[in-house]
Amino acid sequence: MSGGVGPPCDITLPKEEPHEPYVPKPTGKKQPPRPRRSFFTFRQLNALAVAIVLSASGMVSVEDLASVVFSLFYFYFISKVAFPQTQTSPDPDPPLFGDKNTILTLYVLIGSVIGLFLPIAYIFEGIYEGDKQGIKNAAPHVFLLASQVFMEGISYSGGFSLPVRTLIPVFYNSMRVLSIVEWLKNEISKVEVVGRYGGSGGGSVRRLTVGRGLAVANMVYWSFNLFGFLLPFYLPKAFKIYYSNAKSKDN
Repeated sequence: MSGGVGPPCDITLPKEEPHEPYVPKPTGKKQPPRPRRSFFTFRQLNALAVAIVLSASGMVSVEDLASVVFSLFYFYFISKVAFPQTQTSPDPDPPLFGDKNTILTLYVLIGSVIGLFLPIAYIFEGIYEGDKQGIKNAAPHVFLLASQVFMEGISYSGGFSLPVRTLIPVFYNSMRVLSIVEWLKNEISKVEVVGRYGGSGGGSVRRLTVGRGLAVANMVYWSFNLFGFLLPFYLPKAFKIYYSNAKSKDN
C-alpha cells in the first residue's frame, strides 16, 4: 500500500540503511528484463468500477470528479517535467520500503477493511433500507479511495518515479480527510427517528450507530495515515532516495 490500499510492499519499514542506487551485477549471460506489470490489474479494474458506479449515481460532487480528472493530468505532467525517472531502465523504481513486515501488512489490511470494504457494505445496505442520506455521506470517501487505488496502479505500471508515486496517496488522503469530516458531521446531525429509512426501528438505530462508527474510524485512521506516516516518514524517504539516485547518475 502506498498510503492507500494498494500493494503492501510499499509501506513495510526495514532498518534504516544508507541508500545505494541499484546496479546490476555483471555476468557472462545477458540478463532477462524484469517482468512488467500489466497496465490494468484486477485490483485497478475493481477500483475503477466502484468509482464509475458512484460517479454515475450522482452521489459524487462535481468538485471531486474534477479533482480526480485534474490529478490524472497533473501527476503525468510532473512525472515528465519535475520528477522524471532517474534510471535508464523502463521499469519503475523499486518499492520504497521492504515487503516482509507483518505489523505494517496488518496496518494495510485494516485500512482496506475500514476505508473500502465496510463503507461499500454500508452503502449496499443503505440501498436496501432506503437510506439515501447515509449513502450520500459515505460515497465521496469511497469514490476518492477507489480513485486513489486506480491511480496508484497506473503510477506503478506506468513507471512513474518514487516522488510521484508518493505524492498520489498524499494528495488523495488529504482530500479524503475533508470528505470524512463532512461525512462525520452529517452522520452526527441525523435525527434518530424510528423507521426513518423505511426499515425496522432497530435497523434504523443500528444504521445510525454503524454510520457514525465508520465515520469516526475512518477519521482516526486516515488522519493518522496522513499526519503520522505519509508526511513525516513516507514522503521524505521517497525524496531522499530519488535525489540520491539523481546525484549518483550525474556523477
